[in-house]
Amino acid sequence: MRRRASGAGLGPCLFLVARGHQPEAPPLRLRLDRHDQVEVRRGEALDVAPRAREPALDLVVPDTKISAQHARFERCLGAWCVKDEGSKNGTFVNGDRVTRAILADGDTIDAGDTIFVFREAIAQGGELAYQPPATLRRGLASLLPDVAAGLDELARMTAAEITILVEGETGTGKEVVARAAHELSRRTGALIPVNCGGLPSERVEAELFGWKRGAFSGATADHPGLVRAADAGTLFLDEIGDLPLTDQAALLRVLQEREVMPIGGTRPVAVDIRVIAATHRPLDAMVGHGAFRSDLLARLSGYRLQLLPLRQRREDLGLILADVLRRRREANGCRVTVGGLRALLRHDWPTNIRGLEQAITRALVTCAHGVIDVEDLAQTLGTATTTATTATPPHTPPETPGPGDPLRERLVVLMREHHGNVAAVARSMGKARMQIQRWIKRYRLVPGEFRA
Repeated sequence: MRRRASGAGLGPCLFLVARGHQPEAPPLRLRLDRHDQVEVRRGEALDVAPRAREPALDLVVPDTKISAQHARFERCLGAWCVKDEGSKNGTFVNGDRVTRAILADGDTIDAGDTIFVFREAIAQGGELAYQPPATLRRGLASLLPDVAAGLDELARMTAAEITILVEGETGTGKEVVARAAHELSRRTGALIPVNCGGLPSERVEAELFGWKRGAFSGATADHPGLVRAADAGTLFLDEIGDLPLTDQAALLRVLQEREVMPIGGTRPVAVDIRVIAATHRPLDAMVGHGAFRSDLLARLSGYRLQLLPLRQRREDLGLILADVLRRRREANGCRVTVGGLRALLRHDWPTNIRGLEQAITRALVTCAHGVIDVEDLAQTLGTATTTATTATPPHTPPETPGPGDPLRERLVVLMREHHGNVAAVARSMGKARMQIQRWIKRYRLVPGEFRA
């Protein structure tokens, strides 16, 4: 794989998200800002080759359903478009077979069993082409440069003894990241996970700090508690935002003094712990409401990492899918149809990576001959998603994205502002009129409805 250093900034990128015939294969990110064309063709091994005397790339993909000369991505009228080169199996944009189409931000493009995502303006990173090796540590890899930068910084922070706070929605992989950080820290003790929301409200301090024999009825022996169990290791405080306010002061003392006082004890016990906390709750807002201690948040915030929900990092879906499949013996040799990949990409994933794992686990049970198709995902993803991901015939309008789509909302606002004048909207957005017309068709908007 050839690589070329380059500066950072915003610009267009093409992501090879996944290959259905080899879903465990590494994905790929291509910078497009310094090139005018990307030719996609079949070859023996994945490779990206810059041409000698022209700003173009040859992308070779080992996919038997891709033709020798399959498709070309190219600049056109200030935008990027894709052109089918007379391929046998066709080129599809958002499920529609096309001969030529202008690309919008977030469009999915299918060529054979390979699926791409086009992004119009994202951080470029430092390389022309990027292919993460399969050996990258689980939970600390991303094709998105901004996400990858945060994960790289986290990896560097593990050498220090500062506390780490991982924030993100349920199912975004906070515990996976915590385990990776613990492994990189090389601490000799274990990682002890504590679900702060699952601790009995009347026994939080006892569970965390332990007790001495006879401290209360039923305390027939000394108990070290979860904090002391993490001695020389890492204490992972999951859902720290659910810890009752009355118990936060006791935890703060442990973090400040690095010692615990067991219930019924007479002297504190020193502990050597690294603390990683995680939450899906807005701790800063909770501090403002008085529901979370500001001094505890300050102590936890040695380094803060925000994990994006899966719907905001769809480009990483293939990377995460490969990790899920590699960890399941029954997935050996498994394939995913391009329709199945498209269904996975279009789903909103309200439970994020956890939901993806559940969907794949179920599909591995129901699929025939080791091939996951749209039907195998229907039970988990829902009938509407399955129907929408079935490839439609040429000239059939694509599925209309929902009202929450940011591009659609921006387009509607500008259409109202300019009373349905497409040329004025194009000037306002800095886009070609043809691009605006394509978006209008994609979202099934009617310019005349905005002229009243």
